[in-house]
Amino acid sequence: MKFKAFLTDNGINLLEKRILPALDKMGRVCHLYLTRDHAFFLHNLLSVDGVHSVAQFSKESLFHDYRISSNNDDRIAFSVDLSLLHRALRSVLAVRDSNSNALLIKLVKKLPPNSTQATPFLTFEARGHRSAVVQDVPVSKPLSRADVHELHLAVESCEQLPATLVMAPELSSLHSFVDGMKHVGDVMGVSVSKYGDLHLQISTSLIALGAEFRKLKVLGERADPVAEDNGLSAKTRVERGVQRGDAMSVQVSVKHFFKSLQCSLAKPDCAFFGIAPQGACLMVFFQFFVPGTRVTDKSFSLHCKLPVLDTGSS
Repeated sequence: MKFKAFLTDNGINLLEKRILPALDKMGRVCHLYLTRDHAFFLHNLLSVDGVHSVAQFSKESLFHDYRISSNNDDRIAFSVDLSLLHRALRSVLAVRDSNSNALLIKLVKKLPPNSTQATPFLTFEARGHRSAVVQDVPVSKPLSRADVHELHLAVESCEQLPATLVMAPELSSLHSFVDGMKHVGDVMGVSVSKYGDLHLQISTSLIALGAEFRKLKVLGERADPVAEDNGLSAKTRVERGVQRGDAMSVQVSVKHFFKSLQCSLAKPDCAFFGIAPQGACLMVFFQFFVPGTRVTDKSFSLHCKLPVLDTGSS
């Protein structure tokens, strides 16, 4: 199997300044999955535990002169340490000419020192006026055909949208709020309604702490608020919305919820929350706009899937 490409300026900035810092907060090791048309950074998709995250890029958003081949329908996947990957990228950028586009990345096999068996590396190569640098990032043995197929199916399952998505409030304020909540308890109730309401709550035997955000933007299925619910408590309105089928409520780990918000380091323009059918999981989608517009940039995407601890009243 072979992989070789040149990183574009846009790809370099996207990875080095935004995506890799965010993904490293999700987990140090992830799978890099390469196909003919896309590159994916995937966390935990082959595990039932933890937050699943999917960062997907069209090949044009990161690379030019992109070449890949394998006997598995030109698909290659392996695990990589993101901190090492980020460090290697920064090292080669330090000597790269500012007007040069020649930053090569390729998958190779090399013989490590004091070893008799070649192992795989993801290698960066860059040249400057007076120097050149090669940075090798060790990666796992490429996944088997069966494991790549399982990974591919997991990616497809993560792309299924909930029926209703509600826009998150401003991410930095939400991040600060949840950062405080994580010291109160371990489990958070999250409710999403077709009216555009997002309700967060942590309850213990001693304290209940929550926040409600109303009349947020809704994508997908929506409904008009019920007038008779006006004046009722947030908890009662959530319960009535669930009974009518206009809302869903799940419980997730506060730690997982906070971790998903670390994706704000990728500098998304906004985010949306949604609950999968039958309360199977909580999903967070981060939206990016084409610079200078309000048009969604479809060349790359980032979303998280949080396992449910208790489907609550969904």
